[in-house]
Amino acid sequence: MQNMTDKTVAVVKGLIMDGVAKANSGHPGGAMSSADFATILFSEFLRFNPDDPSWFNRDRFILSAGHESMLLYGLLHLNGFISMDDIKNFRQLGSLTPGHPEVHLTPGVEATTGPLGQGFAMSVGFAAAEAHLRARLGEEAMNHFTYALASDGDLQEPIALGAAALAGLWNLGKLVVFYDSNKIQLAGPTCKADCTDHKKVFEGLCWQVIEVDGHDHEAIRAALNAARDEADKPTLIIGHTVMAKGCATLEGSHKTHGEPLKADEIAATKKKLGLPDEAFHVPADVLDAYRARFDSLRSEAALWQTRVDAKLDEDADFAALWAHATRPRPELSIKWPAFTPGESMATRQAWGKCLDAVSGSLPTLVGGSADLDPSNQTMTFRTTYGDFGVDGHKARNLAFGVREFPMAAIMNGMQLHGGLLPFGATFLTFSDYCRNAIRMSALQDLPVLYVFTHDSFWVGEDGPTHQPIEHVSSLRLIPDLIDLRPADANETAVCLDIALKQPRHPSCLFLTRQGLPVLDPAEYPSIVEGPRRGAYVLQDCEGEPDLIIIASGSEVSLALATARLFKRKVRVVSMPSAKLFDDQPESYKNEVLPPQVTPRAAAEAGRTGLWHKYVGRDGVVLGLDHFGASAPGKTLSDNYGFTPENFARMIREKYEELT
Repeated sequence: MQNMTDKTVAVVKGLIMDGVAKANSGHPGGAMSSADFATILFSEFLRFNPDDPSWFNRDRFILSAGHESMLLYGLLHLNGFISMDDIKNFRQLGSLTPGHPEVHLTPGVEATTGPLGQGFAMSVGFAAAEAHLRARLGEEAMNHFTYALASDGDLQEPIALGAAALAGLWNLGKLVVFYDSNKIQLAGPTCKADCTDHKKVFEGLCWQVIEVDGHDHEAIRAALNAARDEADKPTLIIGHTVMAKGCATLEGSHKTHGEPLKADEIAATKKKLGLPDEAFHVPADVLDAYRARFDSLRSEAALWQTRVDAKLDEDADFAALWAHATRPRPELSIKWPAFTPGESMATRQAWGKCLDAVSGSLPTLVGGSADLDPSNQTMTFRTTYGDFGVDGHKARNLAFGVREFPMAAIMNGMQLHGGLLPFGATFLTFSDYCRNAIRMSALQDLPVLYVFTHDSFWVGEDGPTHQPIEHVSSLRLIPDLIDLRPADANETAVCLDIALKQPRHPSCLFLTRQGLPVLDPAEYPSIVEGPRRGAYVLQDCEGEPDLIIIASGSEVSLALATARLFKRKVRVVSMPSAKLFDDQPESYKNEVLPPQVTPRAAAEAGRTGLWHKYVGRDGVVLGLDHFGASAPGKTLSDNYGFTPENFARMIREKYEELT
């Protein structure tokens, strides 16, 4: 006679087959091979509130193998978080069950996954956030596990190993990853593409590694208990499984990875699994057994709330930190430092001064640099607050090492967890390494802060490998990503305020290596609030301008100097953020850039193409559409024509009426 766990696993597999078949699209094989582990985890181990999928102290489960989404949806249905109609609308327009899990759509989904390896890395971010908050708030308020389910493909992506190295170093003992090692991927057996001994690799990365038969329920339970007993090391449970386990004739076939099973195969498989030949079958006894512990889960969540409420009343320090951890970002109150007008200061240096000035009043601000602490101006933050993991879990600096992609994905996980304000820094040219995780920040509505220094050819002698050309323009193509390229120290502070108070959009801060003059707010009063609208009139003229010069970042000072070379009426517009300006009402955009004023020019030390959106098809753009060279920054600036005299010459050649 079939026991209840076997029956529940069979029902979950039936939902997987039926959902994929009805959609005529999806990935049944891996979901079926992972079903034993995931069903036992959800039904016996996972702590959550059946009435509140967003309960703060819940265990987190991240399906890194996002293509196995029907497995997760089946379990979320048993949790009561989504309906059977949702299951039946798998992969359909407007449904709560898209092809890959999306965090903003579906209750119980913790992260948007699909790009392999990133769910694994995000789970490290979740676990890091939990460890840090537990160390500072206490176990009464924060004490949960982070579980992830990874596939062969996840571990083939190098981001997973980069993140795993940090998880081991950081002693993330409450991170448990189940590796569904079914040894099959879309193109066939994994042996054609991989020979990695993951047990040796992960033990070398300071993980506890447990190998089990991934279909042996008692072995799975024992592995999960052993993982939860290990306080210091993260745990990798390697589950040796069979692709499409339970299928009538296709067990082990790579054809089941990305194709629906045929009707006759589904019927034969259901018979083999002891299921009736009906679609979307969930019997009452399975549902009752699965939900038998729900009352105790509710009681645990209520008891947690009682403990937190008592601590809020009794402990002022806890209450203050709790307020920071739970306060909506737009409500943050931040006092930024003042800067001396006329002083020469790189905007990366201004960022460092801002960070040092506000980090004490923003206790949940955490982050670090990809091994560029002095260059990224995070060294004082690091020495003040210590290195997370190495100096304990209360430390606030994250020493990511040379791991830009894992850094970005880990920040996404920390932001998804909640309670912290994460930032990460590197050179702008290395944003390419971060790019897909940045895209995932935007896709998941995560207000993560990316700090990119050394933003142009002014990097100088390091040469073209380190001199970004296309990067700012390229990042501006990502929907819902806020680009912030400040003109001076004052704009840098405003841009940081914009980024940290964002409720949902990630921000990229583009900062100079070279010194720029600090503009005087008394002379340019619009600099105080103007950046919040993306672009604003920095310097104006009497009446309607004859010429509008637009610039971002380091080229704003160049624009001001160029304007002084004309005896005509010139308006200078600073545009730190094209995204924020584009989002403004048409009336404001026309106020800043009057449509009837067609003589326009723009300057930015990067690709020119996107600027024609603002200056017109025939407008003048001073930029760079080729790679740089190894030479001092000033030499390159002169050589590439980034001088007031050359910029003015280009404008006069185009608009003869301005001569």
